[in-house]
Amino acid sequence: MDFGLHIGTRGCLTTRENIMAMASSAEAGGYAIIGVADHLIVPVQTGVRYPYTADGVWPGAPTGECFDAIATLTFLAGFTQRVKLLTSVLVVPYRPAVLTAKLLSTADSLSGGRVIAGVGSGWMKEEFDALETPPFEARGAVTDEYIRAWKSLWTEDRPAMNGTHVKFDNVVFKPKPTSKPHPPVWVGGESAPALRRAAAMGEGWYPVSNNAQIPLDTPAKLKEGIARLHRAAEKIGRDPASIDIAYVWFKPPQWTPVTNAEGQRQMFTGTADDMLEDAAAFAAVGVKHLIVYAQQPTIEATLDVQQRFAEDVVRKTP
Repeated sequence: MDFGLHIGTRGCLTTRENIMAMASSAEAGGYAIIGVADHLIVPVQTGVRYPYTADGVWPGAPTGECFDAIATLTFLAGFTQRVKLLTSVLVVPYRPAVLTAKLLSTADSLSGGRVIAGVGSGWMKEEFDALETPPFEARGAVTDEYIRAWKSLWTEDRPAMNGTHVKFDNVVFKPKPTSKPHPPVWVGGESAPALRRAAAMGEGWYPVSNNAQIPLDTPAKLKEGIARLHRAAEKIGRDPASIDIAYVWFKPPQWTPVTNAEGQRQMFTGTADDMLEDAAAFAAVGVKHLIVYAQQPTIEATLDVQQRFAEDVVRKTP
């Protein structure tokens, strides 16, 4: 199992210098992946509940800050050498399909084949409206069709598509991505439609630990989710073993124990030995890539958390 970092481009990570410091420290610390969240415009008020906090409030709402995810990853590609560059996750309907295919392919080529396309269908209707996307209610179908369009453009000599939301023909898409056959697509989400999407078109499944409706915050719960994924894959005749499991632990590690709502120690809190056991438990249920959220209010605190976790867990996990 390897480890990665998920960042939101807000707060202390909205300056060039701080993003460079975070990424350089991550690469030196042994992290294999840096994942960047995706928002383009932040509404003053949202009428949709955020699915990943107990109170339904999106953590980015108070600042309104965000960088474009693909541009940020391309910037990171310029001064890192090894880490994979993950959209964590890209809201697929936010950008036209052909444009996104080119942006991701360009980032993959310029990084030497290090891009991973983490994808989701989105949740914030107001952002869809501001970006003049296809209808919010059709976001699932749009996401599926756009991903199929990307793969056509990335792999076919004469790509063409005549879909409901994407139409192109008589085009040349070159250069092709460096990653072969294309950048891996990790499908985010915990719902039944997300699992069906991962089974049908994902090289990986990329759930989050703390969906309030479908919590996957223990190895046992995640194991149940993986079993659902495998059933979805088998239903369409796909080998479940062909789908990698990546997983976001969406709370910063803490070196004092925290008790969760079930009266148990929250994962990745407590001693270094506790955290090593937690990592091993997730690896045992099939996690291949474990992404943690280390971001703090200041860059100094952020670097301290990610470096300490690297020393205590990343470098000691097989």
